[in-house]
Amino acid sequence: MVKSAVCDLLGIRYPVFQGGMAWIADGRLAAAVSEGGGLGIIAAGNAPGSYVREQIRIAKGLTQKPIGVNIMLLSPCAGEVARVAAEERVQVVTTGAGNPSKYMEEWRAAGIRVIPVVASVAMAKLMTRCGASALIAEGGESGGHVGELTTMVLVPQVCDVTDLPVIGAGGIADGRGVAAAFVLGAQGVQLGTRFLSAAECSIHPAYKEKILKATDLCTMVTGKRLGHPVRSLRTRFARDYAKAEFGGASDEALEAMATGALRRAVQEGDEEKGCFLAGQIAAMVKKEQPAADIVREVMEEAEEILGRTSQWVS
Repeated sequence: MVKSAVCDLLGIRYPVFQGGMAWIADGRLAAAVSEGGGLGIIAAGNAPGSYVREQIRIAKGLTQKPIGVNIMLLSPCAGEVARVAAEERVQVVTTGAGNPSKYMEEWRAAGIRVIPVVASVAMAKLMTRCGASALIAEGGESGGHVGELTTMVLVPQVCDVTDLPVIGAGGIADGRGVAAAFVLGAQGVQLGTRFLSAAECSIHPAYKEKILKATDLCTMVTGKRLGHPVRSLRTRFARDYAKAEFGGASDEALEAMATGALRRAVQEGDEEKGCFLAGQIAAMVKKEQPAADIVREVMEEAEEILGRTSQWVS
């Protein structure tokens, strides 16, 4: 079995995180991943604290193993959700889209491990100084909000500037990606898009079907003009948004188009007005299966690959 400081830090069997995908990663999916030996993470997104508290309690009712909450710091509910995470004493908080330092003292006082998502070396250095427990280095191959650097470039540079365990994310779907992340210096991985195919993932059937039928060039990035680029499937909505983005639409019009778009995709499967977030590895997702099987299979494949890398050295 792969030995990792991440497993020792969090008390999990496999160094596999399930990404915090807004309106997708609920208590049921998180519990299934945690039961399977990874770290299941409930996504707060723009949801209020009451929703997050409900999902935490659902997860705790299904597993006694560690769970996490992902807090999107641009959310107007971020402060409320930060308090809920502390009150419910989840084991881990991951963060994205901002600097979580103002909440970290409260979280640490509640015994929570804080693991920010970083997309640059500068942010990795800052989060290390602020007392993070580990870092998620997420490349632009991922679905949802993306940075400029790819995983191949970002992970080793983050590993070079911190003594904290680094979790590689973005473009990882199977054991080959896991093994590559470990070779780059990571001590764990985060998978998002791969878990869209999990049996416990409650996305609309049309969303899951799009993932299972995806091709290598199925995603695109929109939102750069407003400073918040997002990778999603190349649907009618995404093409219409890109046309508006570069066709002179006002910032207000673009924000109106995006508001509620992910939720419409997740809950209604609406291709015309829904944003189907997905990473570049969508084409590598071939079947629906239990979350626990996904965790086990990617790690077994990674262990086999890492175990035979010596064949390349004479």
